[in-house]
Amino acid sequence: MPETANIKKTALINIFPLILLLLSGCAFNGSIFHHTHQARVFNDFVIVKTTAQDTFSSLAADYLNDPDKGWRIAEFNRMTTIIPGQELIIPLSPFNKGGLKVSGYQTVPVLVYHNFSKKRDDKTAVGQDDFEAQMKYLKQNNYHVVSIDQLLDFIDYKEPLPEKSIVITFDDAWRSIFDIALPILIKYGFTATFFIYTDFIGGGKAMSWKQIETLSKIGFDIQCQTKTHRNLAVPKKNESFKEYFKSIEMEISYPKKLIKKKLNTVCKYLAYPYGESNNLVIALLKKHGYRAAFTVDRKPNPFFIDKYRIYRSVIYGSYDMENFKDNLSVFQKNDLK
Repeated sequence: MPETANIKKTALINIFPLILLLLSGCAFNGSIFHHTHQARVFNDFVIVKTTAQDTFSSLAADYLNDPDKGWRIAEFNRMTTIIPGQELIIPLSPFNKGGLKVSGYQTVPVLVYHNFSKKRDDKTAVGQDDFEAQMKYLKQNNYHVVSIDQLLDFIDYKEPLPEKSIVITFDDAWRSIFDIALPILIKYGFTATFFIYTDFIGGGKAMSWKQIETLSKIGFDIQCQTKTHRNLAVPKKNESFKEYFKSIEMEISYPKKLIKKKLNTVCKYLAYPYGESNNLVIALLKKHGYRAAFTVDRKPNPFFIDKYRIYRSVIYGSYDMENFKDNLSVFQKNDLK
């Protein structure tokens, strides 16, 4: 009996996309010949018979005009490899945008790193070998490293993300990030966001503006972590409200203008120093055109997270691989009994 049940379950999973197509009531628009495919076209779907030359990326390039969306075809059809001669359904519009399922909902971890070392030597400095092992683990276990723009489109319920999506960020702009972490990111083909506080740039242990410019030119995302790295949520001793307000507005507006001047890029996101914020800070972020901001609360993010309190998990130098894996939750099951 258990074996029979498993066979039925497998069969149902394999035909699920076709069932969804039929239930959607999509109108059949006819057949076309697209490159090497005979395709049946519906309003929202295309059904193609695959060839030996096809990959998910090539099909996405042909039918979705974006090879990076091959994961959509793979996940929609519940497949990891293409078998020549089989029929695939290609969804022409986003599906399951919030990552919602009967059993729960998708979550997206955002990791944050600070300093690095050639070997593990303190809490905040991650060893080179450890970082290499962590990135290798993500690659070998099919995690999709996505940009913050993609994360925000997911949070805004505009676009779906691959089921095992994750965001990588770096704070402060330590030079060790450029020397140690950057070559490893490039090796594994991962994108990342660098949150910088601008008064630190050019200091003894910090990256230079030339290095920051290099990061930007090769496609990495440069965003703000204020001017001086002060705690935005707490007035300084004997600081009047007027002084506090003026200081906080400067911390938020100045780096945005400087990054625009130095890199000709628009800063849309801010990482709170020490992870702390308040309603005044958030109001000023909105005033100055920030789309979102990030804490250091150790949780993954569902699509319904507050955009100005997005969670991030700090990865410490003292972590072993099991500690690292604990920060990679990509699905929250419903706690319904």
